[in-house]
Amino acid sequence: MSYQALYRVWRPQRFDEIVGQRVITKTLKNALITDQISHAYLFSGPRGTGKTSTAKILAKAVNCQHLKDGEPCNECETCVAINQGALNDVIEIDAASNNGVEEIRNIRDKAKYAPTEAAYKVYIIDEVHMLSTGAFNALLKTLEEPPSHVIFILATTEPHKIPATILSRLQRFDFKRISATDIEEQLTKILESKQVQFDDRAVKIIAKSAEGGMRDALSILDQALSYDPEQLTYDSALQVTGSVARDELQRYFEAVLSGDVSSGLQVVEATLADGKDASQFIEDLVDYCQNLLLYQQNEALVTADELGLLGDNFQKIAQEVDRRKIYQFVEIMNEVQQQLRFTYHPDLYLDILTVRLADAEVQPQPAESVPPAGYQQLEEQVAQLQQQLQSLQQRPVTASVTPAKQTTPAKRAIPNSPKAPQPDMNGIFGILDAATKSALEQYRSNWGALLQLLSVTQRAVLHVARPVAASDTGVVIAFDYGFLYQKAGSDEQLMTALEQGLEQLLGQVPKVFFVPKEEWPTLRQEYLQQHPRGTQSETADQQSEQSEPTAEEPKNVRRAKELFGDELVNVEDD
Repeated sequence: MSYQALYRVWRPQRFDEIVGQRVITKTLKNALITDQISHAYLFSGPRGTGKTSTAKILAKAVNCQHLKDGEPCNECETCVAINQGALNDVIEIDAASNNGVEEIRNIRDKAKYAPTEAAYKVYIIDEVHMLSTGAFNALLKTLEEPPSHVIFILATTEPHKIPATILSRLQRFDFKRISATDIEEQLTKILESKQVQFDDRAVKIIAKSAEGGMRDALSILDQALSYDPEQLTYDSALQVTGSVARDELQRYFEAVLSGDVSSGLQVVEATLADGKDASQFIEDLVDYCQNLLLYQQNEALVTADELGLLGDNFQKIAQEVDRRKIYQFVEIMNEVQQQLRFTYHPDLYLDILTVRLADAEVQPQPAESVPPAGYQQLEEQVAQLQQQLQSLQQRPVTASVTPAKQTTPAKRAIPNSPKAPQPDMNGIFGILDAATKSALEQYRSNWGALLQLLSVTQRAVLHVARPVAASDTGVVIAFDYGFLYQKAGSDEQLMTALEQGLEQLLGQVPKVFFVPKEEWPTLRQEYLQQHPRGTQSETADQQSEQSEPTAEEPKNVRRAKELFGDELVNVEDD
């Protein structure tokens, strides 16, 4: 028999074999046990998280002749035929290549006929968001009133592209990114079953590089074993994933911290000579900075196993470097990483990055009190600002609004990383539609108590985040740093703990949406442009970060608030 890829060999055949989606599999098993099967399902989520595998297992379970505890037996004729892809009553369709009206009409016409071998005729439509508008309309009536012997299972990575009329007729299950720990356990199980010697560090690197996708992890592992069939080594994992060895990252970090540009450039040259990707190099540097910040917050946040991957001098660096300098490093790295997307000379930008990091200096913290000698200068600044404010008050209101709208596109924040999750704009706009100041104050007043309910690791991630908009049904949380927003957006355990904590404090489970702080003003502005300035939109705009100057405020007003605080500055319109 010809060789099969690992992700095909290790495709789950039972609900219990699905990795990292315990809530979904338990719900489906209970529905099967109690005979409460719906006529249509939607499985949505990132690639490689088990959507199609779960759909096939569900198709087996509803037709299994010996169903036990909600699990298919995989031994009866029906289960065997489905596993072999030979059962005509289970139809898999790729909507990417069959997205026209005629294909859907064909499905609708054939769905009327009873199944020939099984109890249910099951249609699995993958990448359903690729269907055309006409195709969705053709599918709508069948989904609304399907025959009793038909079940539709739709799978997609982009549920926001599916019409609301379709979504309202489906049971929706959102698959989460699989945690690196769960992926690591599954990879270890596979390697042990294949009796392959492996380095624990190599497994950790592959699990982390998969970014929450089990299929991606198995594909990387397959490639690594092809590179070295005898054993999985740390070096082979680095070669396959394109990651940079932590020793090299440590050398680079020590060089730029000490201002040694020459040594830093040597590390860059060696890294590119090994065929490593420039963007991945910066990604690994940001990850190293994240570990430094977590270690400074609480040493327990970085486990002993991870310390072994971070270099011998990691603890020394974490104790000596100022966290403000790490923040500055991350901002510079993010800026250069965005520039890499538009260049054919990544080596040039990495050299520039090295020089900028080596020259970076920590800005001194502002003094807590003003010395007596500075009072006179401060009073002069106050007088100048008062004159400027008086002149602004005499201008029409639209005079300060129009330039802000013209410059808004130029100030649009770019995501911190090409791989970072995008904010759910539909969900955020839904919160803003019903946002109230009282709801926001309720979340902020309970924010400290919520953090105490979380683990130390989760508390560290949310330490630099805060609610910026809220309604009776949900809340928007902004993160000061993009890399922590990215970490929170892919952390299923954090989201679960957050929802449980809010339920305990508020008596309900709200919808929670994350957004980077630098993108929040732009999102608010887009919301205001897309919605009439009625009562709701004004309310939503008022109870977001009121203390922060918006894009509509004149420069002088923003400067006044920066110097004295917005509670001392009063702007009146004529």
